[in-house]
Amino acid sequence: MKSRIAAIILSSMVILPGAGYSFKPAPEFVDVRVYTDNGGEMPRYRAYPRTCQTGSYYYMEAVKGERYSIEVTNRSGQRIAVVVAVDGRNIISGARSYLKNSERMYIIEPYSSGSFNGWRTAMDRTNRFYFTEPSDSYAERVFADASAMGTIAVAVYREKQHAVTPIRPPYGDDYRSGARGESKKSSSEMQRSESADREAGTGFGETTYSPAREVAFEPESTMAGRIVLKYEWRQELCRKGIASCERPNRFWPVSDGFAPVPRDFRD
Repeated sequence: MKSRIAAIILSSMVILPGAGYSFKPAPEFVDVRVYTDNGGEMPRYRAYPRTCQTGSYYYMEAVKGERYSIEVTNRSGQRIAVVVAVDGRNIISGARSYLKNSERMYIIEPYSSGSFNGWRTAMDRTNRFYFTEPSDSYAERVFADASAMGTIAVAVYREKQHAVTPIRPPYGDDYRSGARGESKKSSSEMQRSESADREAGTGFGETTYSPAREVAFEPESTMAGRIVLKYEWRQELCRKGIASCERPNRFWPVSDGFAPVPRDFRD
């Protein structure tokens, strides 16, 4: 893993009036990706909630036992603060997150990326994220909280500005840096258990060295953007029709790469 010093806000701040989710989203200047330890990006699929929701939403494929890191890229000319919640818990404090500006945050400098690979347990260490069953997840084991299981959520806050000149972007387009007792269960309990088995969660893994420092940052009262990823096992993505999981036939070409001609077309 790459070694870097993360800047974080550890002090609590007063919630400012008007804080909440009634904001004009601007997520285009922030990108959120999830990478495994082998450097591969976890596949993701754009989702559009049926209800009116602000922010950008994605489904993402999770691989059981795989350790992962969340990379947030700031493409703006000013530094930003991000509240990151995994399974509904703030990854710095472990507290239940509502993605508000009063929570503990990570700071990302202009045109830079922050990589977050675990639950922060001290100023110089984190405990790794890994995909697992809900019963083994940090949120369920420690807090008995499954209210936001299987999600990675990032809320973005701009810094209050006082006539600051924006920093020019660097050259190039790539901003990335390089045992319970058994008992007889009722049918409803069995259904809930089967449903839980289909879900994915994030565990509390091994301790890693990850130095951090406190910095001063005054966030704006409202979010500038919100990105939420719902991670699922591949079989669930297939069952929901989100990912194409049909076996390809090597003798039957699916497409030649060109636009298909309608059957009733007359030249």
